[in-house]
Amino acid sequence: MDNVQIAEMFNRMARILEFKGENQFKTRAYTNAARSIKGLDEELMGLYRNGKIDSIPGVGEVLKSKIVEILETGSFDAYEKAIKEVPHGIIDIMDVPGIGPKMARLFYEKLGIKSIDELSKAAREHRIRRLPRMGEKLEEKILRSIIRLQQDKDYGRHPIALAGEIAREIRQELCSSPHIEKVFIAGSLRRKKDTVGDIDLIVVSDEPEKAINFFINMEKVEEILEAGASKASVMYPGNFHIDLRVVEREHLGSMLQHFTGSKEHNIHLRRLAISKGYRLNEYGFTNENSGILKPCGREEDIYDFLGLDYLPPELREDRGEIEASLTGNLPRLIEKKDIKGDLHVHSTWSDGINTIEELAQAAIQRGYEYIAITDHSHSTGIANGLSEKQLIEHMGEIERINDEFDDIRILSGTECDIRADGKLDYSNDILERLDIVIVAVHAGLEQDRTRMTRRIVAALENEHVDILAHPTGRKFGKRPAYDVEMEKIITAAKENEKGLEINSSPWRLDLNDTNARNAKEHGVMLAINTDTHAIDHFDNISFGIDVARRAWVEPDDVINAMSLKQICSRLGISRQ
Repeated sequence: MDNVQIAEMFNRMARILEFKGENQFKTRAYTNAARSIKGLDEELMGLYRNGKIDSIPGVGEVLKSKIVEILETGSFDAYEKAIKEVPHGIIDIMDVPGIGPKMARLFYEKLGIKSIDELSKAAREHRIRRLPRMGEKLEEKILRSIIRLQQDKDYGRHPIALAGEIAREIRQELCSSPHIEKVFIAGSLRRKKDTVGDIDLIVVSDEPEKAINFFINMEKVEEILEAGASKASVMYPGNFHIDLRVVEREHLGSMLQHFTGSKEHNIHLRRLAISKGYRLNEYGFTNENSGILKPCGREEDIYDFLGLDYLPPELREDRGEIEASLTGNLPRLIEKKDIKGDLHVHSTWSDGINTIEELAQAAIQRGYEYIAITDHSHSTGIANGLSEKQLIEHMGEIERINDEFDDIRILSGTECDIRADGKLDYSNDILERLDIVIVAVHAGLEQDRTRMTRRIVAALENEHVDILAHPTGRKFGKRPAYDVEMEKIITAAKENEKGLEINSSPWRLDLNDTNARNAKEHGVMLAINTDTHAIDHFDNISFGIDVARRAWVEPDDVINAMSLKQICSRLGISRQ
């Protein structure tokens, strides 16, 4: 477990104790300890392995022993006992902004409320306002807070990796039906958004009723929400809402374009159609005067009719793509074939599961000219980060292995921690000896906006740094981006000629498309890396490419689209 998870466990323990009415000094001790842990520059696991667990400020001996217990077992006994003594939903209720343990206890004792759904229902039925010192305004505030909490957690949306797996699984099953000719994925999943709400599918069939019947009777369907003559909706395991529409071949292009979206992109296309005397919908173009429908069997027919070049789905967000097409200024988007190597790879020297030789062999199979082995620095103790002595040995090992391979160049590198004060884990003397230096924030994530920004800018000003990894630190389902002023980070990267990473891990996708496009427009070079910890992670490069394409990124914007000769020149290293 990392510092953020351990701090959250202590905070949760404090709330449980307060809900139970325990001694306030005991409760406050957990809260203070959580605050201290979040502010640490080094991971607790690293302190533990180095025998420095006693150096944590503001944490007493009793709680230090519980930290050790967490690091060794993943939890601590007192916490496991405490969570069994309160209804599980109570913890969720205490996460609602404005509701503390005391208020949660009042709702539980007076109204029997044990979950957020029960809390929402009680507020809608005006039962909360009847309690002492509650009132109508507080009741309305609670309802608004529940809505915001659900939105903040990306409620009802799924990371693209999970949604893609489900969509492909369903498509494969639908293709086995004799009544379905073809199946297409549409919606935000086709536009490659990083998170997806509903999954939209288009099927071509001459027997729509039979196609619908096959869809709603798939083995894993949990609930049928709608089943009409040409469309249906179902719920699938994992809270996936699946919409399916059946279309004839002659309308496939317009139907696929319409349901791929985005809404804003489609509105802009409809305005263009009106200017030419036509109405555009999912069935094609209708002449305003004659009422004659012009069907579109291919998406290309739609864009061609409107005088536009074909627009890849990733660009269809009405962010200037239509204007760029009209003026012949569409970008030549990056493709997988443009990637020449991976500059963020971990081996068994830190927390990877493959040797350097195995990683090099896998990279050769993918046609790469180079990879950089960037194992963690020592502050990331949870990832078995390397001491300076170990890093020197690491460099020697890479030099030895390079002699064994003719088909690829292995660059010696590091993913070096940026400490809370902006200093780096390694001295400049050792950083200078590396082929490539990637820096990243892994601890002290709760710093305020000013300190976090100043911290990262300081790292980017170091002459030996080459790339900032996963610049906002977000992880889907685990934590949001830390508070940082991206405009200043991008400016610092530009002024100091540093690269910013699009981390291709499907749980990060960081930079996101908005920040990546902003960086590109400022002339900052990007690196599309996988943060590989196992050989199959190399294949995650497709997710990073999707982000880059949504950001209008071209091959010339990408560091690792450079040839070996070019990247050696950029990094100032010999090709020998």
